[in-house]
Amino acid sequence: MAMKPEKPGSNETVGNVTIRDIARSAGVSVGTVSRALKNQPGLTEETRQQIQAAADRLGYDRSKLQRSRIRRVAFLLHRQHNTLASSPFFSPILHGVEEACRREGIALSFLSLGPADPIAEQLRLHHPDALLCAGFFEAELLAVLRQSGKPIALIDAKARGFTSVNPDHRGGAYAVTRHLIESGRKRIAYLGGWPAHYSIRERAQGYRQALFDAGILADPRLETFFQPGTDLEQGAQEAIEFLLDLPEPPDAVFAFNDSTALIAMHAAQERGLKVPQDLAFVGFDDITAAAMSRPPLTTLRIDKEKLGAEGVRLLLQVDPANITDHVLPVELITRDSSAPLAAERKPSSGRKPRP
Repeated sequence: MAMKPEKPGSNETVGNVTIRDIARSAGVSVGTVSRALKNQPGLTEETRQQIQAAADRLGYDRSKLQRSRIRRVAFLLHRQHNTLASSPFFSPILHGVEEACRREGIALSFLSLGPADPIAEQLRLHHPDALLCAGFFEAELLAVLRQSGKPIALIDAKARGFTSVNPDHRGGAYAVTRHLIESGRKRIAYLGGWPAHYSIRERAQGYRQALFDAGILADPRLETFFQPGTDLEQGAQEAIEFLLDLPEPPDAVFAFNDSTALIAMHAAQERGLKVPQDLAFVGFDDITAAAMSRPPLTTLRIDKEKLGAEGVRLLLQVDPANITDHVLPVELITRDSSAPLAAERKPSSGRKPRP
């Protein structure tokens, strides 16, 4: 294959090996080598692998390869998160992303995607240099996004081969479950959403570990998840009804997020239960409504704006050869919804007849 003229700035050197050396060894142009090593689009997988093999054979250190300046970032949100119920969580994250991009001189655009959308066409329309994906995305959708060849970082999600940043889902769930145990609760339920979500699975693991460490035998009936196809309100309503109708209902509920906890708490109160006397509630995320509920909701506080800003920082450092999974701490915020049981009071059955 004939060599193409070398572009200015393409003669990048690491040690004694240059991109020109790799191009000569692989029999391709310097520009083709640069695109392959930077994982940019426009090449067949066979050509990309041929060039990477040549780079490895010659000892080229790709971790030091100079990258193009990121000037445009697309913030991607799955359509299932683009709802009023999800806004209290993702809106502050987006604000943190926006502030970080402003400091870095990066233009930011927003894009809501689903598996059936013309993704390549949407990306061409926005023309981003890099992608920031927040929340759940199907593995198939992530694979399509990766084919764009653009740097990608995940926020509040984790997938093999992607750099990511998450709050401490498991540690926070452990802490809030321990809090319920120490407040005198014995039958603690976990009210989860869709198990496909990384955060929901991790929070369930923290809940189980806290029960195990406290010597509490877990009752599998106390661990509930939404049925496929249900929205947040319907899923929370159905789950709390199931729990309250058990022969031995729970005396506390840990909901995977605050919105779910608030819906379930209201449903329990509608059935005549007193919170926290009959049934304690805790959530996760510390959305604004958590402190304003009656009673105020115990939860785990996430610095959501910092989470977004950290996503931008990691995106600017994305290197396919050095995948990073970063975890941010969370803070237990105790409020009246999980107040300790009075020493002289024995827990009730947690179930009262419907009005």
